[in-house]
Amino acid sequence: MKNSMTRPLLFTAAIAGSLSLYSLVGKPVLAPDPNNAGLKLPAGFGALVVAETGGRARHLTVTPEGNIYVKLNRPKDGKGILELHPAATGKATVTGGFGGYGGTGIYAKDGYLYASSDEEVFRYKLDAKGEVTNPAQPEKIVTGLLNRGEHESKSIVLDNAGNLYVNIGAYSNSCQGKDRQKGSMGIANCPLLDSAGGIWQFRADKAGQTYGTGTRFATGLRNVVGLDWNAQNNQLFVMQHGRDQLHDIFPEMYDTKQSAELPAECMYALSKGANAGWPFLYYDPAKHEKILAPEYGGDGQKLADPKYLEPAAAYPAHMAPDGLLFYTGTMFPEKYRNGAFIAFHGSWNRAPEPQKGYYVVFQPFKDGKPNGQWEVFADNFAGSPEKLASGRADHKPCGLAQGPDGSLYVSDDKAGTIYRIMYTKK
Repeated sequence: MKNSMTRPLLFTAAIAGSLSLYSLVGKPVLAPDPNNAGLKLPAGFGALVVAETGGRARHLTVTPEGNIYVKLNRPKDGKGILELHPAATGKATVTGGFGGYGGTGIYAKDGYLYASSDEEVFRYKLDAKGEVTNPAQPEKIVTGLLNRGEHESKSIVLDNAGNLYVNIGAYSNSCQGKDRQKGSMGIANCPLLDSAGGIWQFRADKAGQTYGTGTRFATGLRNVVGLDWNAQNNQLFVMQHGRDQLHDIFPEMYDTKQSAELPAECMYALSKGANAGWPFLYYDPAKHEKILAPEYGGDGQKLADPKYLEPAAAYPAHMAPDGLLFYTGTMFPEKYRNGAFIAFHGSWNRAPEPQKGYYVVFQPFKDGKPNGQWEVFADNFAGSPEKLASGRADHKPCGLAQGPDGSLYVSDDKAGTIYRIMYTKK
């Protein structure tokens, strides 16, 4: 009698306990990890670890078919691009790799996968399954881009008119005669800007392009790693890495706290011919002013020439915005639609103040412009408050991508973890 009564109860409990993992028809369903992959998220959101790549995962992209391509900063086992195929549970397996070059940029659009090294941009054809057909023989779209070993990553994005945009970072902190040296003044007119410190535009379908066949789309940008095309107002948005070491270079003008809090990390909305003003200025987030750089005659108070572009939004200093994504999905609540997610890789140079960043924030937008205060969206990549303050983070968010179902993917270039964030409250 005892056994006959307990078996149905045990069977029922087993079914109930498995509903979080399997649907009624026996297929796996998408569910967050029990600890949300270690992340702190707003109510109603969950996260899972998609995969551990074991490489320094920079940017990533997800095809309409759900395939995930991850660009590695350095090749792993001779492969600079990893291909991941997700299961119904959201977990994914690395099924292949190709592209024996390191780098940062990767972007899928209109049946092609684009990827960058630190000097070139390649294009791969995707088939109907979202898989690369020519892994060993990509088209070389752009070649000969400047790489001096500083701010060398070539982030990329495409618009809707067949144009490719490439960041070419300046190989300098502030265009001094002697880079990062105390008291060294800026070089007149900063000749670095002729081939770096801006965004260059190329055709997305034309092989063999160089500086001579491209266009300098925007200038005065020290280094851009996070960038995305805003479809709502058909405009390129970028996140600039602001300059460093104001106190180290000009201790008579700036104390260590000012150096930790200046300048802002800025978002810019770019149109052709825009000039954001680096190295001649920096943006003070407390004063809400463009300040003349000390290397070019500034004293921490003098305003810069107003001809330079105003930031669209400003964020705390030195947090290294490495990823930018405009959210167009329908999974997340309406407030997130057409807003921007920003991955802050984290600071290294705020000492003796605590380090900051190591999180993904959300910036509300309205009518194609930032609207309202930004907020922390995904936190605790660092692992603990102590690791955050010291800069010894377990994970450093870098790339952002949107899945076909509206999930948000985040890459980590410290440990190589790939995260997937979902809205679970219906």
